[in-house]
Amino acid sequence: MPQYNDMIELSVKDMDLIETALRDSVASLSQAALDEPEDSKANREDTLRRIHELLGKLHDQKVFYRPQKGVYLGG
Repeated sequence: MPQYNDMIELSVKDMDLIETALRDSVASLSQAALDEPEDSKANREDTLRRIHELLGKLHDQKVFYRPQKGVYLGG
């Protein structure tokens, strides 16, 4: 059985592209879910939930700039 590579090298641009593609997938799946009958939404909602969880994991791995000295003005 093959093993996963745990030394993945992705650039910031790669991560941005992945995040953008996932957000586009969420938009199209959400729109399709509005147009479908109620009984066929379960699989699509599961996919949407998994995409949102993955986007959350990507967000949690980001390192946001915060100055070492002085007052941080966010926003």
